[in-house]
Amino acid sequence: MRAGQALLVGLLRARRAALGRVLGWSVAEGIPALLSGALLAAALDRGFLAGRLGVGFVLLGMLALAMLIRAAATYAMFPHLAAVVEPIRDTLVRRVVSDAVLDATSGHPGAGMRADAAVARLTEQVESCRNLTASLLRTLRQLGVTIVAALLGLAVLAPILLPLVLIPLGLATWLFVRLLPPLARRRRALVLADEEIAAHTGRTVAGLRDVVACGAQERVVAELGAAVDARARAAKLLARASSLRLLVVALGGQLPLLAVLIAAPWLVRDGTLSTGEVAGAALYLAQHLEPAVRAATATVGGWFLELLVVAGRLAQTTDPAPMPAARPAPAPSGSGGLVLDRVTFGYGPFAEPVVRDLTMTVSAGSHLAVVGPSGIGKSTLAALLAGLLAPDQGTVALADTLLPNWPEPALRATIAVVPQEAYVFAGSVHENLSYLDPDVARADLDRAVRLVGAAELIARLGGYDARIADPGALSAGERQLIALARTYLSPARFVILDEATCHLDPPTEALAEAAFATRAGALVVIAHRIDSARRADHILLMDGNRPTLGTHHELLAESALYRDLVGTWEQRPTDPVGWFERKPARTEENARGRVRR
Repeated sequence: MRAGQALLVGLLRARRAALGRVLGWSVAEGIPALLSGALLAAALDRGFLAGRLGVGFVLLGMLALAMLIRAAATYAMFPHLAAVVEPIRDTLVRRVVSDAVLDATSGHPGAGMRADAAVARLTEQVESCRNLTASLLRTLRQLGVTIVAALLGLAVLAPILLPLVLIPLGLATWLFVRLLPPLARRRRALVLADEEIAAHTGRTVAGLRDVVACGAQERVVAELGAAVDARARAAKLLARASSLRLLVVALGGQLPLLAVLIAAPWLVRDGTLSTGEVAGAALYLAQHLEPAVRAATATVGGWFLELLVVAGRLAQTTDPAPMPAARPAPAPSGSGGLVLDRVTFGYGPFAEPVVRDLTMTVSAGSHLAVVGPSGIGKSTLAALLAGLLAPDQGTVALADTLLPNWPEPALRATIAVVPQEAYVFAGSVHENLSYLDPDVARADLDRAVRLVGAAELIARLGGYDARIADPGALSAGERQLIALARTYLSPARFVILDEATCHLDPPTEALAEAAFATRAGALVVIAHRIDSARRADHILLMDGNRPTLGTHHELLAESALYRDLVGTWEQRPTDPVGWFERKPARTEENARGRVRR
């Protein structure tokens, strides 16, 4: 509760001016509560009971005028209430999103599970905090002003009745304060139960295919059911604790009225109070104090506690300052290549392995092409080499260190994978090209763009400072050129092109592969054309359970499958219009046949 209180105080302090205007109009709203009992007493004693009907109606008319003033004050207050509440939601959304992004990129264990809980915080807790703050400011300010106004009016009208009201009201307040901590604990348990359900649901939905494939439906249902049952138990405990608020209402709202009504005959008989003063006192208690105590008890015991708990949870799980990242572990210092040792991998425990018992080495400075029929597992091998998939058996090591033992940032900086569908984001051309090396020099940028064959594209887009507003407007080949230049500029020592040039024409593809082949480090190309295989130092032919490594001429002599693949490649039409599915020639490069979709 302290954390939630501190967060709320900080949020409200930032909106002091608007909050002050809300409280100012709230005082105007309390005028009817302050005057109602006194005006009723005067209307009875000086008007109706004295036979002066006109005076009585005039005094009641003044009370009606006060009610109109209250309605106008309420209308004028709402824009200022919105000026307090809406920035609170915006601030909390920024905190939750920033915390989730920082957590996901910090390298801390369990970040994925915490991201599922962040969804609950963003979709439920932030909105609850906003709605509860609005409801409390709209309700509590009116109730507080009403209680104070009723007690002040009673003190002026009939001060002798104050002990009969203040003593039970004080006892009710003491009891209610004692009830708040257990109510807060039970409400917090309910909030945590909601987060647990959100986390279980997020993991289940994300892995639904695996759940079904593994036949784990009953286990998942049991785990999710246990979370729902825990939430139900928390709700029941909260309901039981909340029922004690009825005793507070009886003590603070109903007992004072009962005491005044019991004492009224004696007080009127001995002349201490008039009939109008008793009626006015009863109006203060029955019309204002008792309903306000009832509503305030429900509001504080419900909405206010929920707000403190939710705000406390947000305060504990988010931090406006950047959270400290885990101390990066040093990258291994070895200079060895990528080594696969008896690697086997399959998509599921009962599936036929895509890669079986594969042992090979990708040396630093080597150029390897991977070929094979469609669906044989070439992209799977690329993911294993990059550490994006973990083998079921065997090991993958880089620089004499197993890939799982590499720090994730260091591994991603050392091995780069360029997929078939290249990613380009909205932003400037320079931002896209320098994403993996923000401090790249202009000369290196020019050199990379020229070597991979993207110079004409960059010039046509308008240069490095040009904006790419809609990446989808670029052709697939244009996106591949930008991704190739970006990867060439990266610090990666091992580059894997997973059909990353398939949307380029053969001359542009040859230019890009030559650039990477002469770049420092190793190059692995998932080949889709014969020329890519011929340019490699070695070729890995994936043939089900019999992968074969050799040169182009060795495989031609030894492998019937490789000869069939070469024959198929060489029989493809070379006419750019016939083979390539070209995008309509709307640009110079398209018209020249440089890039295809």
